Amino acid sequence: MNISKKSHYYFILHATVFVWGFTGILGKLINMPSQYIVIDRMLIAFLSLAIYGIFSKQNELISNTSKVQMLFVGLITAAHWATFFEALKVSNVSVTLCCLASCSFFVAVIEPIFLKTKIKLYELILSIFVITGISIIFAFENEFSLGIILSIISALLAAIFSVWNAILIKENSSHSIALYNMLGGVLTMTFYLIVTGQFSLSLMIPKGFDWIYIFILGVICTAIAFLLGIEVLKKLSPFTVSITTNLEPIYGVILALFIFGETEIMSFEFYLGAMIILMTILVNSYLKSKE
Repeated sequence: MNISKKSHYYFILHATVFVWGFTGILGKLINMPSQYIVIDRMLIAFLSLAIYGIFSKQNELISNTSKVQMLFVGLITAAHWATFFEALKVSNVSVTLCCLASCSFFVAVIEPIFLKTKIKLYELILSIFVITGISIIFAFENEFSLGIILSIISALLAAIFSVWNAILIKENSSHSIALYNMLGGVLTMTFYLIVTGQFSLSLMIPKGFDWIYIFILGVICTAIAFLLGIEVLKKLSPFTVSITTNLEPIYGVILALFIFGETEIMSFEFYLGAMIILMTILVNSYLKSKE
């Protein structure tokens, strides 16, 4: 591949990661309950992916077992985003994104269970560093305790659906998995709100600038970003993609500082804990590339 062509894919990759970093900003800007942000986001993403499937003539045969699993993974995805957006509401973008970075190490623990592989010693050692980083943040930013807890739960849920989708991708296309994930999330979140007596069409319909934010979140940050994230894997190595994706919290925190100003300025200990988490993730990515 010539250099200019490869540079094109590097640009697409960084643009995609930058867009993912913007998700936290949008979640903070949208003046809607977390559950309704999730429903609207997943509904818009589902419709976008469905339209894309029609125009690209996607016609894949999927087993009923796979469909049920994809829909259930959609439930987990919805729970992940619900806790993520609620964490943004009760804390801030910096805390939420840095704690969410612990997802990589939940994957390290969960993956051997799902795939029946051995737990790697270095992953457990690096996990201790992640726990140390989160502990430092928790100790010195205790006014955001609930946000930290919700972020960690969100990271755990993200790890579960990531590993599960990694199994499903062996026999199904990325488009089909994303499509059914989004549908499963919409159905289960709607069912939950109806059963608990919280469902309201007036709350589900965005108002004012929320229309713009929700549209960007559903189409650009979810549907398009997902498809682009898969597209770059055609030309760039998985290691390059994974190590670049670890820049998402950094992009998000920098964006938050510019947009929200002083509310995102944290203590020295917070940045120390965040640096430990991010450096550990980078070390993990490096060691993975050596295997």
